[in-house]
Amino acid sequence: GREGVEIPVRPDALKRALTNLADNARRHGGAMRISLWEGERRIEITVEDNGPGIPPDQRETILQSTRSGSNGGSGLGLTIVRDIIHAHGGTIRLLESPLGGLGVLLSLPK
Repeated sequence: GREGVEIPVRPDALKRALTNLADNARRHGGAMRISLWEGERRIEITVEDNGPGIPPDQRETILQSTRSGSNGGSGLGLTIVRDIIHAHGGTIRLLESPLGGLGVLLSLPK
């Protein structure tokens, strides 16, 4: 993205979300990439890694589960990220990363 992209956020909350994603990428992959795209009405932040990823048929379940839920803690803190992004009016999607692992796409309104 260009320098000086501004959106209204709660800085500590967004920092927590991005830190969770970066920690997950570091823990589960050997390489990580963070990118920013700016559109007219929204920005997108993508955090990708080259770890094992999450199978497509489990991604929605992972986002809906809690860390102490039935998935044995494999939510990776993604529910925290989801809640923070939703509180900002945004969305979160889990994707396959071109790096081979998980890609997490955050979309936030401007």
